[in-house]
Amino acid sequence: MAKLYYRFGQMNASKSIQLLTVAHNYEEQGKKVSLFTPAIDARFGQGRIASRVGIAKHAMPVDDDTNLFELVQEAPSDCVLVDEVQFLRAYHIRQLARVVDQLGIPVIMYGLMKDYRNQLFEGSEAAVLWADQIEEIKTICADPTCNRKATMILKIKDGKPVYTGEQIEVGGNELYRSVCRRHYFHPNLAEM
Repeated sequence: MAKLYYRFGQMNASKSIQLLTVAHNYEEQGKKVSLFTPAIDARFGQGRIASRVGIAKHAMPVDDDTNLFELVQEAPSDCVLVDEVQFLRAYHIRQLARVVDQLGIPVIMYGLMKDYRNQLFEGSEAAVLWADQIEEIKTICADPTCNRKATMILKIKDGKPVYTGEQIEVGGNELYRSVCRRHYFHPNLAEM
């Protein structure tokens, strides 16, 4: 029976490489996979899912006008994989739920849960509300003196922590660090 999965984690938790591994496993068995990624995230090129370890695949970019249900219905696959789901709209997540319920195709969504202000993203909130199964992908705090689980995202600009502002500013390690709660409020920026 098909399910809607939401696999979340902090930055550098291996979400994208896990997605790419799942895609490879399906394709290795001769099955078709549909890959989607938000158009807003073009860090590795428009419509590319890439891992920091250097592996990448082409994906269909999703913008506000994209109807995921219609796209999958027109070109059915054995599995739908979505990267950076936090940047999608709530209606995109409902469309993915319809893919599972009406087309019987499993959907696995990967992404962040919270932003650097410790607020849910629209796509993440909808994923939590609609998913059949929620799984955490864990990583450790970016502070080299700490072995705690990373539960927060710290935004750093001009060498200083940032806790307010616009929710979405696409970036990687140059802008964000995954940290534990203690280092979110008391970062050792010189050590990170």
